[in-house]
Amino acid sequence: MKKLFILLCASSFLSGFAQEKETTEFKRNELKGNALMLVLGAFEGTYERILNEESAVGVSLFTSYDKNIDTKFSLTPYYRFYFGKKTAAGFFAEGFGMLNNYDFSTYNYNNGVNPTNDEGNVTDFALGFGIGGKWITKRGFVFEINSGVGRNLLNNESSYNDFEIVGRGGISLGYRF
Repeated sequence: MKKLFILLCASSFLSGFAQEKETTEFKRNELKGNALMLVLGAFEGTYERILNEESAVGVSLFTSYDKNIDTKFSLTPYYRFYFGKKTAAGFFAEGFGMLNNYDFSTYNYNNGVNPTNDEGNVTDFALGFGIGGKWITKRGFVFEINSGVGRNLLNNESSYNDFEIVGRGGISLGYRF
């Protein structure tokens, strides 16, 4: 009887260490379009991959079709950290890099002597940060508001340094799958 009791105690002790790791499965991919940029004369599409419940990486592609927008193209990879209770939703902070291409034009009057008009196209790289909020429905539809600011790092010494600071933002609609 004593041996049976020791055997039962030992087996219950060993089964206490058999813990199952709780894994939560969720949809990890998102596609979004920036509705604000469509109204302003540009297209911005975003793909985001959710790494875990509180972080994600993504990339945005921006191109303008309105000639009054100076930025013609940008490719923006980012990392986000979410502070909400839902998976990859709620308030977030992000860090981003932005490869951007823009047109510039300057006019120097020089007191009436030899006025010059300088025009061109420049490609630059910026680093920055942003904040925002994301809401998601049970069916996977996404609504997001974000804004951010960054600084171009390469071409700040010349006549087109009006583009030293870059902005990022929008009101986006999308789907998580």
